[in-house]
Amino acid sequence: MTALDGADDNIVAGRAADGDVAAFAVLVRRYTPVMRATTRRMLNGSAEVDDVVQEAFVTAWQRLPELDDPGKVRSWLMRIVSRKALDRLRATRPQVSVDDVPAPAPAHTAPPRVVEGRAGVEALAAALRGLADAERECWVLREVGGLSYDEIGEAMDTPVTTVRGLLARARKHIIVRMEGWR
Repeated sequence: MTALDGADDNIVAGRAADGDVAAFAVLVRRYTPVMRATTRRMLNGSAEVDDVVQEAFVTAWQRLPELDDPGKVRSWLMRIVSRKALDRLRATRPQVSVDDVPAPAPAHTAPPRVVEGRAGVEALAAALRGLADAERECWVLREVGGLSYDEIGEAMDTPVTTVRGLLARARKHIIVRMEGWR
């Protein structure tokens, strides 16, 4: 045991920052167990624990002159080893490209929406079955076919005024029957 082994962190870290290899060796002996334990917990007992701790000490040796308060060397070393362990975790975590993730299905294709849509179509079909044949034909030609009143009149061989009346009655019937779907 050397005189440095019993010295305060402030003295040992200060000398190590000045390039004293023996002082740095004291820091390594003093803090390796706690750094290994922390790394082991972070990496779930991985075989890379010693590598991460060694990388942390290499970084510490290179950056020790930047340490503002040598008395806080323990927390500084723990920060370094924690970051190294996190870097190792990130490097081993499988990376998923955004391009590999399938795009979510459109909301209208979700099962509840599909069921709701089918139920709405069934309700409309039931409402249309309740119409008189001429009203149903007129409504389908207008709403589904997109024909104008004149075109419906020609297709049904009916005056435009009659087409308007048929459509009005059909729409009123459908509105009443489809009230729950509004």
